[in-house]
Amino acid sequence: MQPDNYEFIDEMLKEERQQTILNEVELHNRILLTDIAEALDVSIDTVRRDVKELDAENKLRKVHGGAISLGFTMNSTRNHNVYKLEEKNKIAQKALSLLRPGSVIFIDGGTTCSELARLIPQNLSLTCFTHSLPVASELLGKPNITVIIIGGEVSSESQTTIGANAIHNLSEIKVDYSFIGTGYVDSFYGLTEFDWDIVQVKKAVIKCSKKTVLLSISEKLNSQHRYKTCDINAINTMITELDPNDQLLNSFRNHDIRIL
Repeated sequence: MQPDNYEFIDEMLKEERQQTILNEVELHNRILLTDIAEALDVSIDTVRRDVKELDAENKLRKVHGGAISLGFTMNSTRNHNVYKLEEKNKIAQKALSLLRPGSVIFIDGGTTCSELARLIPQNLSLTCFTHSLPVASELLGKPNITVIIIGGEVSSESQTTIGANAIHNLSEIKVDYSFIGTGYVDSFYGLTEFDWDIVQVKKAVIKCSKKTVLLSISEKLNSQHRYKTCDINAINTMITELDPNDQLLNSFRNHDIRIL
């Protein structure tokens, strides 16, 4: 009986590990094997096998050193694989209230920003800069929006342009609003990511913006990673799916930011 019991326990632990991996990749869009191995207190080889199995089951996509969510890889931003799509839709609806005819804006990559691009009305006249291929694709069907791609090396994982050329191009523009996402946000540590190249581009986006708007689902609140994008006060407005008076946002109210 014991071997069978041990086998059952091993299988249960494996299911729990894989569910944790799926939860993390859905929340943050991308994860590193090293981070998950540390969080689960298992070897990288174990996590690598789990990710390989989940990839074979078409639950995520395995990439070098990590994994990305299926919703992050699809060409169409409107699909059933986008994590917490209802919440992201609510965030995007709030962000629309900031748009004015004739504005010059920047829209970041990521599924929440893609949802904002999808919801922009056909009759609203805007100039939109973006470094995201999915965002640009979404906006091209709107005749009153001038779409300008920030050129640079294209990351196959994030489907955004990165590198020195993208940063240089951003240094030569000024936008009224930038709408950005983040992997992690904390009221004390600010905005952070695990990808150094993404951080450098986001820094350039914030610098070229008169006002920066953070779009983030509440599950990312009070989380942090190794590379810092900016202090929380560098953000003018933070939009979540929560009511602005929700107690989960209390720690952010001590800073000079608008909460929607």
